[in-house]
Amino acid sequence: MIELCGRTYTVPREKTAVFCIDGEDPEYLDDALARGLMPRLAGALALGGFFARGLGQMPSFTNPNNVSIVTGAPPSVHGISGNYFFDRAAGVEVPMNEPRFLRVPTIFEAMERAGVRTLCVTAKDKLRAMLGAVRDPAVRAPISLSAERAHEQTIPGDARMIPAIVGRKNPSIYDWDISHYAMEMALALHAQLGARLVYVSLTDYVQHKEAPGGPMADRFHARFDELLGAYLDAGFVCGLTADHGMNDKTRADGSPDVRFLDDLLRAAGIPGCRVLLPITDPYVVHHGALGSYATIYHAPGAAEKVRAALASVPGIEAVMTRDEAADRLDLPADRIGETVVLGDRSTVLGKSRELHDLSAVQRGLRSHGGLHERVVPLVVCRPLRPGFPREGAPLTNADIFDLVLNGAT
Repeated sequence: MIELCGRTYTVPREKTAVFCIDGEDPEYLDDALARGLMPRLAGALALGGFFARGLGQMPSFTNPNNVSIVTGAPPSVHGISGNYFFDRAAGVEVPMNEPRFLRVPTIFEAMERAGVRTLCVTAKDKLRAMLGAVRDPAVRAPISLSAERAHEQTIPGDARMIPAIVGRKNPSIYDWDISHYAMEMALALHAQLGARLVYVSLTDYVQHKEAPGGPMADRFHARFDELLGAYLDAGFVCGLTADHGMNDKTRADGSPDVRFLDDLLRAAGIPGCRVLLPITDPYVVHHGALGSYATIYHAPGAAEKVRAALASVPGIEAVMTRDEAADRLDLPADRIGETVVLGDRSTVLGKSRELHDLSAVQRGLRSHGGLHERVVPLVVCRPLRPGFPREGAPLTNADIFDLVLNGAT
């Protein structure tokens, strides 16, 4: 048994794999299952497998949710408040991709301490360092790789680049197939590495571009199901969840439905505000740095003016102080601004009109970040033991390793 963030996990006796399907609103799985696109998943569920809806973490972005999945804890505990934040000590805005931002160990570090070899493969390279982090230098580091940079990576004991082992070149990060390549990597490498615990984090390019039922979404889910079947055939206990869902954020004319907060604050005569968009990451073709969550840094005395300027704007559904947001959304108060703003189901938040290059999303925008993208699937491809899922708080994506390691028969 290992202990981590107040939870106890059973050390896996069988090979175990957990998949984070980036941007996977449960409607994608419902639709694909209903139309027969995922026969292997359907078969596992018919034999008693578990499928439920749960909640992701806020903000509903990639980094805080992946870290919650792999620590079993909310952002208030692990410290990752977004994909991007304002480092007050350094006075700069920085990506939250580095292990130094983690406040607790991951389950992979804990398993390595217990002698379990772990393998993490992420489609997006930005997650690789945090998934492979160790806070204790005496602990062997998990093996952490990315599909995005597979052509630059090797594994211990093998001088070949990873594409030579997988048997094909890695696709572009903006290819519908890059997520499957991450799954292929872990499947091809785990035996050679002796890995008993595998985590594969996908990317949401497909979900940003198509709703359930779109042709690319159909291809994505059919191929995912084939690979899930390959893992099951290889003897893996499999679970899956998502970091967040996805919603259409488009006006009737096809343009993004954006509220530019800097412009609104300037129009209200409130100077000295720094609007930060924590969705920000290198993958602007996905979302144009537009999501439904923003945080604003300003003088403490300006809080009421900021609230008054924004709370009545159509499309903005909540304006909270730092303390309110930390309490209601389970966030680390020291890593958010004085004010947190949430867009509604169909609205995204930007800085100013002149700063955003929207060329990649002019034909429609699907994005995330707010409360309406919190619903995620939780799936275990085996029946659960009595007592699972545990009674009490609602299920979240942070429960997936508990369900798979402790609950699966």
